[in-house]
Amino acid sequence: MKIAMVSVQASPLAGAATSGQSVAVAGLARTLARMETGPQNPHKNKVVVYTRRDDPDLADKVRLARGVTVEHVPAGPPKEISVESQLDYIAEFGEWLRARWAKDRPDVVHAHYWLSGLAALAAARDLDIPIVMTFHALGRVKRRHRGKADQGPRVELETAVARSVDGVIASSSDETFELLRMGVRRKAMSVVPFGVDTAAFTPEGKILGRPPKRPRLLYLGRLAEGKGVDKIVKAMSRVPGAELLIAGGPPADELDLDPDVARLRAVAARFGVSDRVIFHGRVERKDVPALIRSADLVVSMPAYEPFGMVTLEAMACGVPVVVSPVGGHLDIVVDGVTGVFVPQDRPDLLARRLRALLAEPTTRSALGIAGTDRARSRYAWERVAVETLRAYQRALDARLPETEPEVEEDELEEAVE
Repeated sequence: MKIAMVSVQASPLAGAATSGQSVAVAGLARTLARMETGPQNPHKNKVVVYTRRDDPDLADKVRLARGVTVEHVPAGPPKEISVESQLDYIAEFGEWLRARWAKDRPDVVHAHYWLSGLAALAAARDLDIPIVMTFHALGRVKRRHRGKADQGPRVELETAVARSVDGVIASSSDETFELLRMGVRRKAMSVVPFGVDTAAFTPEGKILGRPPKRPRLLYLGRLAEGKGVDKIVKAMSRVPGAELLIAGGPPADELDLDPDVARLRAVAARFGVSDRVIFHGRVERKDVPALIRSADLVVSMPAYEPFGMVTLEAMACGVPVVVSPVGGHLDIVVDGVTGVFVPQDRPDLLARRLRALLAEPTTRSALGIAGTDRARSRYAWERVAVETLRAYQRALDARLPETEPEVEEDELEEAVE
């Protein structure tokens, strides 16, 4: 199968640990390219990922892995620009894709994020190519949590994309309810989670150095307000002796210039925990497993979480997780078995749960073992890729013309009589 992936604003070549879409696209593309299409056809899939050129020095084509090529589309200025600004260049992106696919038609298109959906629909027009969509995050949900801070045409355009493509892959069961409200047909939906690299994320392996005899809590991700990092910082005032390592945001040498870091430092100062809240800065992808293994607990308290990549990776590493029961967390974590749920707006309860777990190494070990088992059995990329191929096949089948069932002549005569 020739698979075209469109990921306008998130390149699979990106190395930042907190770029969930980049990680997901890269992991899925690599795994699909390793898979044989079936026992009767041992040929492997070919994947091309199309992403916007954001650096003039990038090659037109880059080999990501065997069977996977990344093509940089010249749409807009060849530099980093905001996601919001990229909407201005989607028509240009789509026209480039259209010319490309007219000469080399893929069997199926998998668009990642709403901007990519717009580009894919524009490009595949009249080419009879089925399009499967993964949103990664829904604007209507973000607007619900941010209110007037998240305006613009995204929600309306996202809804139009969802209703126009051949299939929509929801990354969690919670997302399906939002898609139904957007008017997506139930039979057009599949629930396929993101995967985890079970070869890299394991309980065994390198561990990042840490202070001896000091419990470590880890938050890894973006530092925006909706991520609930401030709730974890507040809870630290009731978790004496432990440190909170906050990884993510800008590089370490730019932390002092970042407004989110300044906001969180102010919270830490107000609650008297500045000496125990440490800002690590941006983490390279290759360093994430060692960082996770250095923690006693991984904590994530977002108000909205489309999937929960870091939570899953922590589970795969055997590190217990304490998370808010929202979005993808509801699928990934089995409360009390593979992790612990705490409401996002209860820093007092969060502190109690953290203290209890830090005081009970046996419980932490049990949660870690169960988390690893669940990550390996349900979320390995190999299983996720198989389920993704099924979603592609459903989209292909939906494009087949409907035919009347054949009726034997004697059956026809019997029916007439």
